[in-house]
Amino acid sequence: MAEEKKLFKVKIDNISVEVEPGTTILNAARQIGGDIVPPAMCYYSKLKGSGGKCRTCLVKVSKGSDADPRPMPKLVASCRTTVMDGMEVANITSPEVLEARKGVVEFLLLNHPLDCPVCDQAGECHLQDLSYEHGADSTRYEFKRRTFDRVDIGDKIQLHMTRCILCYRCVFTADQLTEKREHGVLGRGEAAEIGTYIQQSLDNNFIGNVIDVCPVGALTDKTFRFKNRVWFLKPVDAHRECSDPKCCGKVALWMRGDEVFRVTARKDKYGEVEEWICDTCRFDKKEVKDWVIEGPRKIERQSVISQGHYVGVHKPKDALVEVLDGRQPKLLLDIHNISEVNKPNIDLSQINGPAHSDDFNK
Repeated sequence: MAEEKKLFKVKIDNISVEVEPGTTILNAARQIGGDIVPPAMCYYSKLKGSGGKCRTCLVKVSKGSDADPRPMPKLVASCRTTVMDGMEVANITSPEVLEARKGVVEFLLLNHPLDCPVCDQAGECHLQDLSYEHGADSTRYEFKRRTFDRVDIGDKIQLHMTRCILCYRCVFTADQLTEKREHGVLGRGEAAEIGTYIQQSLDNNFIGNVIDVCPVGALTDKTFRFKNRVWFLKPVDAHRECSDPKCCGKVALWMRGDEVFRVTARKDKYGEVEEWICDTCRFDKKEVKDWVIEGPRKIERQSVISQGHYVGVHKPKDALVEVLDGRQPKLLLDIHNISEVNKPNIDLSQINGPAHSDDFNK
C-alpha cells in the first residue's frame, strides 16, 4: 500500500488549505483562488527560475509554523517562500502589505510611460490592472525617465524597452524553450536592459512565445501592431494538426467577424500560457480555413475583453445561397459605373462655395 504523503496545513487570510511540502505561498493561495491570490509580474509557473524580481507578491507571515510560531520580521516574496506546517499568512487583510504593494507599483511606474491609449497590450496588461488596484494618483519621481528607441529583434517581434520592467520572463522563455538564445539582460543596475547580442535577430521557431509571457507591452507582435484593440475582438478556441511535434496546435484566435487579426497561445486566469505554440501557428496561419474552430473562449480574468463574446450568438443563415441552389451570390451589376445618377455636371472644385442639388444630374 502506497504511503500517504504528509500535507502541510496553511492559513492565508484566515482561509485554510492543505498543500504538499515545497509549495510556495503564492501557489498555495492559487489553490484557494479569489482575491487573496497575490499579484505576480515576474513569476511564471512554467519557467524555471522565475520569480523574486518584481516584489509585487509580498505578503506578511504572521506565524512561521506550529513548531516555531514566531512571525517573520519582514515581508516576504510569496513566489519564493515555501510553506511550513501551521503557517499563517496575511495578504489583503494586512494594511502593511497593501501599503508596500502600493510602493512597489510606484517603483515599477518610475520609467514606464503612460501610453496605454496607443499600446497594443492595453486591455490585457497586468501592470495596467495592478496600477489601477494599487497605484498612486501621482508620482514623486522628479528625474528624467529612461527612454529607448524601438528595436526590431526579429521580422515579427518589436522590442519597446521603454515599457520593460525587467521581469526576465522573455529571457527564461528563450533560454528554456528554444535551442539557442541570442538575447538577454545587458548592463547592470540602472543601465540594465533587454537586448540582443550585436543586433542579432530572434529567428527560432518558438521565439514568438516571448510575446505571450511579457506582462506589459514591451514585446509586441508586428503583424498585429496598431491593427485593432483587443476589446473589439472575440477570442475563439481553435486547433490544427501542426507539423512541429513540440507545438500543441491549440490556440486562441482573436477575430472580428470572419477575419483573424492575431493568434496567441491559450492562457489561464493568471495570464500564463497553458501550452506553447510555434511561430508557424502564430504568424503564418491567419485564415479561418487553417483552423478547426472549437467555440468562444472564456476569459476568466477581469477584463474588458470578457464583456463581448460570441456566447449564445449564432451566425445568421444566408437564405440567398439556398435560393441560388447552393451557389454563392455574385455582384451582377456595378450600378456606380453605369448609372448617371448623382454625377456632377461640372468640376466641383471650381464652385465658390458648397455644392447644391442643381449641380448634379437628377
